[in-house]
Amino acid sequence: MCLSPVKGAKLILIFLFLGAVQSNALIVNLTDSKGTCLYAEWEMNFTITYETTNQTNKTITIAVPDKATHDGSSCGDDRNSAKIMIQFGFAVSWAVNFTKEASHYSIHDIVLSYNTSDSTVFPGAVAKGVHTVKNPENFKVPLDVIFKCNSVLTYNLTPVVQKYWGIHLQAFVQNGTVSKNEQVCEEDKTPTTVAPIIHTTAPSTTTTLTPTSTPTPTPTPTPTVGNYSIRNGNTTCLLATMGLQLNITEEKVPFIFNINPATTNFTGSCQPQSAQLRLNNSQIKYLDFIFAVKNEKRFYLKEVNVYMYLANGSAFNISNKNLSFWDAPLGSSYMCNKEQVLSVSRAFQINTFNLKVQPFNVTKGQYSTAQDCSADEDNFLVPIAVGAALGGVLILVLLAYFIGLKRHHTGYEQF
Repeated sequence: MCLSPVKGAKLILIFLFLGAVQSNALIVNLTDSKGTCLYAEWEMNFTITYETTNQTNKTITIAVPDKATHDGSSCGDDRNSAKIMIQFGFAVSWAVNFTKEASHYSIHDIVLSYNTSDSTVFPGAVAKGVHTVKNPENFKVPLDVIFKCNSVLTYNLTPVVQKYWGIHLQAFVQNGTVSKNEQVCEEDKTPTTVAPIIHTTAPSTTTTLTPTSTPTPTPTPTPTVGNYSIRNGNTTCLLATMGLQLNITEEKVPFIFNINPATTNFTGSCQPQSAQLRLNNSQIKYLDFIFAVKNEKRFYLKEVNVYMYLANGSAFNISNKNLSFWDAPLGSSYMCNKEQVLSVSRAFQINTFNLKVQPFNVTKGQYSTAQDCSADEDNFLVPIAVGAALGGVLILVLLAYFIGLKRHHTGYEQF
């Protein structure tokens, strides 16, 4: 927390780390004597191409690091612009300005500056020095309205490509409280976007929420299997491999959504008695899988929480803390290669494909011996088979008895 240039205003800046791809969300809450005066939540990254000393072009992607400063940010007022300024160490800085007018405010002058003299960030750069890219876009938002855009906004300003997503923004907040009135960006009105991924060679694809009640439905393809791992310090503490398909019924209209691991971030945590895996992308704010230990001998999936945005622009939010799926002994993993259906609520189901999870006691970053879900079926098949065999024996005994009895009576009649 630090003092901004506006007297009495304070800035709270929080970084949320979203998985191994190092895509970080920012929450900025500027406050004054009345409360919040500027609120912003967003994610961004920048892809920069520069010339190197070996006469080739090198492209790097920069996301928000864990160490950033915010000198120069301010709330603004009727006469002065508000601004957010972020510094990514010595190499990169970013700023955006807000101007208040009679009935609305403008979002403008988005400026990115980067210093190619920093050989750590820009190794082998020929043209050393500070380079500035100004985004000419100008957005107007009504006062007392929060602007939201979960879609990826991409700006190709050669040699820099800027991407922004997961935006929740309100400048010149009135009466110290963020408004409940929303303005949604045009891109969110059509479900055709994906979240950017950093440091990945997997191709980016478009993901959509597809109504299954269309006149000529197209079969939904099987989701791509993703690999997720959570570390506790230098040690892997949770492993998960699975293809995920979300089935949502909102106002009696079903939607099917395949999670694409190439466009999905993940994070999590490990505790002695619980473990969490969280997924998120441009349409899923969070999807939590929370595991627990029972009787100090077994683990299971205890809780699922989801918050996501549907194709119609509405938000879908479900939580169930009383589940009992994926039960297996501690020290082992749980595996199910066939499709499984996890019923979280009447409105929300998760279909899993080629599932394998181990949320506790991971050794050397590898899965332990798995308990297969087919064992659950075997547990039911064994008593059924035994019962059927006993029933068959009983029938044979009864048939033999009645046949013998009939022959005995026939003998008396002949005598």
